[in-house]
Amino acid sequence: MRGTYRILSSPEGVVARTVVRERMPISKRALDLICIFLALPVLVPVMVVLSALIKCVSRGPVFFRQERVGLYGRRFTCLKFRTMKLNADTEAHRQHLADLMSSNVPMVKLDTTGDTRLITFGSVLRATGLDELPQLINVLRGEMSLVGPRPCVSYEYERYEARQKRRFNALPGLTGLWQVSGKNNTTFAEMINLDIFYAENSTVWLDMAIILRTPLALVRQVVESRRKTKVTKVSRERRVSARRSGEMPGARPTTAGRRTQELLGVR
Repeated sequence: MRGTYRILSSPEGVVARTVVRERMPISKRALDLICIFLALPVLVPVMVVLSALIKCVSRGPVFFRQERVGLYGRRFTCLKFRTMKLNADTEAHRQHLADLMSSNVPMVKLDTTGDTRLITFGSVLRATGLDELPQLINVLRGEMSLVGPRPCVSYEYERYEARQKRRFNALPGLTGLWQVSGKNNTTFAEMINLDIFYAENSTVWLDMAIILRTPLALVRQVVESRRKTKVTKVSRERRVSARRSGEMPGARPTTAGRRTQELLGVR
């Protein structure tokens, strides 16, 4: 990999950026390329169908391009299938992310609240991870790997502490240790710890184990997403029904309970 930026922490906690020349381990790069080319006969038709579906249900481009932060803090353009309406407001995600970073609660997605910004089938694409298939192009470019910490957005990176930035000492990936370790049931701090562990202990064998565990993790993610969405919908319907009938709602939840309800979109 050509000149990139490594994040270094001094004893005083000051973060400095130094241009370095490092290459991805040959074994990791080989694993990425072999897996992609073996899966191409299946992936290409799927991506063609998804592209056509997005074009049919929403005006605008098929791909969503966004600046992300990758290896050693290097910026790159990350590709995804577009799952939101054109020019959707990002302030809700920014605020939701800030809440997750400052609280000790599971990283529940906004999708479970019935996000009105999503296009038809958008929630399905996101829950199954199919929206991230275009990132295979980022992998081929060397900007990402199949396995690694998820690339974060710039406004998330700006809130990171020096220790948390150690997760950027590994190439970002489509899947990773966090994704197969509970993902939406983990807190932000737990995600950081998992990513740092991976960055400091990455091997081709660990990558292979994570890749093999990813399909089951995706199935669990879809099931959990559907369950949380259903719980949120039922809770809303009960509250609306109670308001219309003039009944008083139940006992006030605890502070932790209120925080969870807010993240789930329950009012």
